Amino acid sequence: MNITLDEIQNFIAVVDTGSITSAAQQLDQTVSAASRTLGRLEQKLNTTLLRRTTRRLELTDEGEVFLERARDIVAAVESAEEQMASRRARPAGRLRVDAASPFMLHVVVPLIAGYRERYPDVALELQSSEGYIDLLERRTDVALRIGRLKDSTLHARPIATSQIRCLASPAYLRRHGAPKHVADLAKHSLLGFTEPDSLNEWPLLDGQGQPVHIKPTIGSSSGETLRQLALEGNGIVCLSDFMTRVDREAERLVQVLPEQTVAFRQPINAVYYRNTAISARIASFVSYLVEAIGENGFDG
Repeated sequence: MNITLDEIQNFIAVVDTGSITSAAQQLDQTVSAASRTLGRLEQKLNTTLLRRTTRRLELTDEGEVFLERARDIVAAVESAEEQMASRRARPAGRLRVDAASPFMLHVVVPLIAGYRERYPDVALELQSSEGYIDLLERRTDVALRIGRLKDSTLHARPIATSQIRCLASPAYLRRHGAPKHVADLAKHSLLGFTEPDSLNEWPLLDGQGQPVHIKPTIGSSSGETLRQLALEGNGIVCLSDFMTRVDREAERLVQVLPEQTVAFRQPINAVYYRNTAISARIASFVSYLVEAIGENGFDG
């Protein structure tokens, strides 16, 4: 039968991306080459793996069974590569990392040069997602998540914690005045999240001693967008220290209601499946982040 690893990886890419065109882009192939490779695999197996409709591709029952085996085969090959690399005490191979865009831009990206210098044989793929993702569907090896974890099927390693605080630009405060009491926020433009709504709970207490949950005047799903809006003087925002420390040090953003702010630190974890075949690569990356961020995290 002589099925090749390229054919298997091509099939997995088509399933994961949802189309032959997207798979071809991911694999740096032409669409016709990716289509021929899939057809050749089906011919060798003497079965149809995917039903082609005008709108999408759907796995057949045989395709479902083969996909599970195909993933096992690729994982076994990656594991073998990892074992050979471990003999040289150097993690190697591809590592796919996902994080929300603010954490990716403000924390991960500045540390990549140092990581690559230490582990030059690891090929990184960096992806940004604003919400939780399915690691298998997105072909992600490790995700960096901020806040409380919900998925118990994932292994988690703490990376750091980061305080959240309310901020505004000096220009905004000159125009509208700085709030002196929590109730004064009702008179201001508030920058908040469209989702998840839990991020609109600010580290402040109302007159009844309950956490303040704001209704955004301007909303966005992206913390980075909210940061930029605040820098441009559009209102008051509540963001994590990891993405605002430089702005606060440069006084581009200043804290609002500091004496009324309740200390709250968001946990930041690296999560991945327990039975991963690429644990050495994950361990090298996560350990480097912990070391580089340091004991004090993003305090400042």
